[in-house]
Amino acid sequence: TETGKGRVPMNLENLRCDHQCRNTCAMLTAALAQETMTVRFYQQVLTQCDEPDVHNFVRSIVEERSASVIRIMQKLNEIKARSQTMDGIQSSFQS
Repeated sequence: TETGKGRVPMNLENLRCDHQCRNTCAMLTAALAQETMTVRFYQQVLTQCDEPDVHNFVRSIVEERSASVIRIMQKLNEIKARSQTMDGIQSSFQS
């Protein structure tokens, strides 16, 4: 399949969770990068496409994928906040 100029296909064979995440999730971080690249790709399609039906269709895809980017960022922020809370609890017991 053609991935387009400048796009790097995600190598699913090498994508593995190492279960060592603490204040972030490597898998969600990879998903965020992939979704962000996908949004950029569709945004480029929007700039090139002048067919109203296709343009509207792709715009809806951009909105959906952008919402996914936001959801992933929110989850990563939750993971980080939870980790910082746990670190604060642990340090209070060590003092």
